[in-house]
Amino acid sequence: MPKPLSGIRVLDLTNVLAGPFACHQLVHMGAEVIKVEAVGRGDLARQLGADPDLNKRNMGVSFLAQNAGKKSVTVNLKNPDGKALFEKLVATADVLVENFRPGVMDRLGVGYEALGKIRPDLIYCAISGFGQDGPWVHRPAYDQIIQGASGVMSITGDRDSAPLRVGYPIADTVGGMTAAFAIAAQLNARPRGAFLDVSMLESVLATMGWVVSNHLIAGVEPSAHGNENPTSAPSGTFQTADGLINIAANKDEQWVLLTDHLGLSALRQRADFKTREDRKANRLALKGELETALKAKPARDWEKELNRIGVPSGAVLTVPEVLSTPQVADRGFLAHFDNVPGVGRDIDVVTTGFKVDGKAPNVENPPPQLGEHNDKIWSDLGIDSDALRKLKEDGAI
Repeated sequence: MPKPLSGIRVLDLTNVLAGPFACHQLVHMGAEVIKVEAVGRGDLARQLGADPDLNKRNMGVSFLAQNAGKKSVTVNLKNPDGKALFEKLVATADVLVENFRPGVMDRLGVGYEALGKIRPDLIYCAISGFGQDGPWVHRPAYDQIIQGASGVMSITGDRDSAPLRVGYPIADTVGGMTAAFAIAAQLNARPRGAFLDVSMLESVLATMGWVVSNHLIAGVEPSAHGNENPTSAPSGTFQTADGLINIAANKDEQWVLLTDHLGLSALRQRADFKTREDRKANRLALKGELETALKAKPARDWEKELNRIGVPSGAVLTVPEVLSTPQVADRGFLAHFDNVPGVGRDIDVVTTGFKVDGKAPNVENPPPQLGEHNDKIWSDLGIDSDALRKLKEDGAI
């Protein structure tokens, strides 16, 4: 069966994370994604990651993480011949994605207006920190800048540690997912052709619905609650014999089941724990009472016991621990590539967070080396070998 986006050609002019992550989703759904990279250096992510040797090879871990299945060509958009060649490629494309600062593509003469004359039904997606207009339009935008500007940092951590950065690039990732959703939806429009303005700031705020609405509707200023769930108690993180466990006894019946199982049914008769609101008001005292019992066993033992009786629970795991669980390891979430060119060893990378008819979307090829598909892509546009040689000599590709 063909994948949903089979036959769709996407030009990925993006760097580092938000844009590459958006196109990572599209290539797994069957789109042909061609990375259009700067001559000689390519996507900045090629030099980023925890392995210095791979960074030197232009195959950094940050690049490998989200570029499997894509093709790579190089072109110098400041070179007239390079720009002309790029315009030939645009004429064959359905989608273009870029995450330059607003105005950069226009100054290069390859913005939405210019490219729309070449391909009127082009879906042009521009991802930026703050959107394409507004007083902040020219501010530099990196993930941590957006985390701070969006209010995310103000509600992360606890009273002592907030504001605190979320432990992974959540703004880049959410911005990329928003872009992928917008592109996929626009591909279904008739007639096609649109300018998609994706703001990382607004993308993050859109995912903060509960928090934002508490302010907009209830007049409550959002604040940091650490590992505690402010909507219920006992609901949060608790210390066990060997680590932390999350317990979400959000319903009264779960509160009863939990206290009975821990041999603490007497807590239900105490005035400070009688109602849901009482427990919320006295949550720290309640946490201490529960931990006296929970410290008797390891987190994963409690996890099994409590889930079995109907109290939602889960041990707090590290990244290596969760990747090794059968729940993740056996569902096809990770893709394996043997002896990847430019890397010199096998790699495993993540795919997507969903399955289609019971199968995780996958791609056949590993992340590409810089300019790996130059000869194939450009020759398909009618550029012969002599012309290609001259374009390389002139620095156009």
